[in-house]
Amino acid sequence: MTYTTGFKDLCAVFFYTLIGVVVHAVIQEYILDKIKTKLHLSKVKQSKFNESGQLLLFYIVAVLWGGDVIFREGLLLNVSALWRDYPNIAMTFMFKFFFIVQMAYWLHCYPELYFQKVKREDMPARITYATIYLVSIAAAYVMNFTRLALCLLVLHYAAETVFHVARLIHFADKPFVAAKAFSVWNILFVVTRLASLILSVSTFWFGLA
Repeated sequence: MTYTTGFKDLCAVFFYTLIGVVVHAVIQEYILDKIKTKLHLSKVKQSKFNESGQLLLFYIVAVLWGGDVIFREGLLLNVSALWRDYPNIAMTFMFKFFFIVQMAYWLHCYPELYFQKVKREDMPARITYATIYLVSIAAAYVMNFTRLALCLLVLHYAAETVFHVARLIHFADKPFVAAKAFSVWNILFVVTRLASLILSVSTFWFGLA
């Protein structure tokens, strides 16, 4: 059984946005707050620690989940599958659910600004990147570029996972290890952007043409 997009998806996104708020609060209280207490961080570092901690967990789950979907959809070794049968691209349940959860997660970031009591000077940056993610994912979902978007998200999230690991190590006052981790991220940043460019050009310039 396969699925397409529709207006009822808005109800699912809203529902999982509420679930995201609850899960965010549970992770914050039972994991991040306990680690934070042991590290004795300043208020400025606490805010950044919370941000990186939440994003790290989300990125890890998204990379594993997205990688599994890529494998199951046969996109790993078949680049032409990114544009084959466009625009009538139906999705399996887990494929569609992945995008529903993605949109719900970035949508839940807005109420979290209030619940987490984020400072006003930190709000513009968080609102900007949450909006970019939400708009980009929603646009790809509505216009049926889900296969390409899935691959690009997994690549990007993989690099961001390393970045936030390095950031958390830095907050734990281990500069040498953090420097090595940031060096790995610098390499992955370039590699993932190059891979994203190749996939995008292959899809839009050659495949769809």
